[in-house]
Amino acid sequence: MKLNITKPVVFFDLETTGTNILHDRIVEISMIKVFPDGHDDQRTLRVNPTIPIPPESTAIHHISDEDVADKPTFKQIAKALAQSFEGCDIAGFNSNKFDIPMLAEEFARAGVDFDFSRARFIDVQTIFHKKEQRTLVAAYRFYCGKELDDAHSANADTRATYEVLMAQLDRYEDLPNDIDALAEFSSQNKNVDLMGRMIYDDQHREVINFGKYKGQLVTEVLRKDPGYLGWIQQGDFPSDFKRKIMAIRLRNK
Repeated sequence: MKLNITKPVVFFDLETTGTNILHDRIVEISMIKVFPDGHDDQRTLRVNPTIPIPPESTAIHHISDEDVADKPTFKQIAKALAQSFEGCDIAGFNSNKFDIPMLAEEFARAGVDFDFSRARFIDVQTIFHKKEQRTLVAAYRFYCGKELDDAHSANADTRATYEVLMAQLDRYEDLPNDIDALAEFSSQNKNVDLMGRMIYDDQHREVINFGKYKGQLVTEVLRKDPGYLGWIQQGDFPSDFKRKIMAIRLRNK
């Protein structure tokens, strides 16, 4: 089945030094840009993270410090990478929870102001979990009838994610071949920020989604606890979240 799209979709996967969005770094990014006519362009880039890659991470993705010692840093490729994503929708496996927030944080550190709000996000893992409840290796076996022999290689994981989505569209008659609907189906919540620390309620109002104020309106929290904004801005939170909550504060000032 051909993916029904009107603009390019970038399928991508990251290999990183770890799973902490704020403190870990990208060591490899693989992308497949799928165009409306059905053809695709693929590229994989290795990145010098400028920090040591822990042995436990190397054991998973098989990328060592020596492998990336002579590679460009993320800051050196950030502008060109942003151009590759510009004007595209974005798809991945667990991408809404990890890969997109990680990429956004790397862009912020590099001083590249990429507007993710213009893209629609397709998380193939969310579709899979709603339909079958398994992992990428199992998804590839289940939907495509093949073994993912090179799992945790960004290139293999990215190609497998694209193939799994195509197989999902073939398998489920009620799964619409439409980017808006797929993005809606891929969403667990209607996030305000990329990590979902704020979400929209059914009246499209921003609500805190963590901590002691979870479930409360952001505007009410900022009104009754003026120090909360300062705590956020000084705290160990993603830059995207900080910008979004500051925007709400300025909007209601």
